Amino acid sequence: MDAFFASVEQRDNPSLRGKPVAVGGDSKRGVIAAASYEARKFGIRSAMPTSTALAKCPNLILVKPRGSAYKEASQIIHSIFFDYTDMVEPLSLDEAFLDVTFHKIGPDSATLIAREIKERIKEETQLTASAGVSYNKFLAKIASDYKKPDGLFVIPPEDALDFLEKLRIDNFFGVGKVSAQRFHNLGVFTGHDLKQISKANLITWFGKAGSYYYDIVRGIDNRDVKPAEESKSIGAEQTFEADFSDEVEVKSRMLKIIDRTWKRSERHQALGKTVTVKIKFFDFEVITRSKTLDNYIDSKEMLIHEAAELLINETPFKKPVRLIGVTLSNFKGNDDSPTQTTLGL
Repeated sequence: MDAFFASVEQRDNPSLRGKPVAVGGDSKRGVIAAASYEARKFGIRSAMPTSTALAKCPNLILVKPRGSAYKEASQIIHSIFFDYTDMVEPLSLDEAFLDVTFHKIGPDSATLIAREIKERIKEETQLTASAGVSYNKFLAKIASDYKKPDGLFVIPPEDALDFLEKLRIDNFFGVGKVSAQRFHNLGVFTGHDLKQISKANLITWFGKAGSYYYDIVRGIDNRDVKPAEESKSIGAEQTFEADFSDEVEVKSRMLKIIDRTWKRSERHQALGKTVTVKIKFFDFEVITRSKTLDNYIDSKEMLIHEAAELLINETPFKKPVRLIGVTLSNFKGNDDSPTQTTLGL
């Protein structure tokens, strides 16, 4: 995701858009957790002391972190990932590796799948993501950072070695500031320079990491994408581009969310007894309403009926609605939950 925490804050508070924003502590000993792209123009980065950031940009707007808001956006994003493949390895709330060699939906092209996922993230969260596509994890990670923000960059096998030789050593995934300075001291500034060093010397100078450096500059990374642990619910939710008070409009929006939930349930061949409706109001108050049936919900029509009933019980809405979510849980077979679903929805 692009400047994830800061972007969520700018999305939720329009007055922050287009301004230098940093998420983090405002104390003398605080640090910056994330910076908007407007703030980055002043040289502000994550992990920077707040005092340093304020010295670089006196007009910097500091916002306290809202973990629940970031987690909520992350859940929507990861649920989109699992629509395409079960092979999802989360790195953090805002980043993951996907192996789409055997995908469940979408075109037969990793690049087109990445573009489709980016579009869906934008539609469902009003946030932008950058994607990198290649034949291994290292190259995909490098590619994902290459055209930020809102980027899509592809490194095909035939271009990989030439690309790596020209890449600055500081931009190699796995080379931190300390390692980068050591490389500079050794006269290594690009992948081409790195490629001239023997494996034995790299291991002598960097230990086990030396073997890693030797391989990656040659485009070799045989690490598998490691799927996350199974989830015990399937669902979908959407943050609306505007807040709604009209019951008919909210129900219409919910039907689309139910459709996504049901499609995910069908793909995982999972039947649940419990349906949960989540409502977030414009002021970020969240309520959830659940109902557990005696029988499994075995049709989309049945899910629509039960979810709509839970929604109607909350009408007329006490205030405008900004998000609706619908979740299925309590699956058939108890602990035999689907192989992969949304993360915590």
